[in-house]
Amino acid sequence: MEITCYRDPETARELRFLPAATYNLAHALLSRSASGCLFVPIRAMQYLAILDAEEFVFLDGPRKCWIDIAWRNFKPQDRTALDDAVAYEAVYYQASAAGLMARLQAELPRALNALAAKGRFDGPARVLKFPAPERR
Repeated sequence: MEITCYRDPETARELRFLPAATYNLAHALLSRSASGCLFVPIRAMQYLAILDAEEFVFLDGPRKCWIDIAWRNFKPQDRTALDDAVAYEAVYYQASAAGLMARLQAELPRALNALAAKGRFDGPARVLKFPAPERR
């Protein structure tokens, strides 16, 4: 699938933190994607999240290909443990977008979990056999 997205001029930007479980699940699902991006429908809000290695963007149903919010500049290297929250910048392209943040941070994990529950691994499984080490 290919979608062309557009951005209005930036209206605001702020530093935020994404819970580790959400960040880790998003990247685990993203690693399974052959295309390098992941489309996550957030049905409760009628939004579509498009995730790639650089950013997460959110598109509203009525505005279709116009980005309302982008989460970018993730800093996973700044955390000291895998269960620490990950800092990022939220970039707003609509004046009303800042009001959506709390709901997006609640609904995105639900949508990711629903997507993970549907996921299946296609293709044949292989067992790799390694030679046993020699006994001395």
